[in-house]
Amino acid sequence: MPSDPIFIIGILACFLVLIILMIGIGSFAKGGDFNRKHSNRLMRYRIIAQAGAVIIIVGYAYYRSRGGN
Repeated sequence: MPSDPIFIIGILACFLVLIILMIGIGSFAKGGDFNRKHSNRLMRYRIIAQAGAVIIIVGYAYYRSRGGN
């Protein structure tokens, strides 16, 4: 399973969501000019990345349930 390319892409997508979330939370906690300019954009990027990660994970689970190796 860990050598499956779709599984690896799913893990990377989850890490991308985590990175975007941490940058957004960090900028929110710090405040300032960067937060005012980019907070909404970062959260939009997070939602898009999270939707992509969920689609990849669900697609992988469906593929594996149908007997895909």
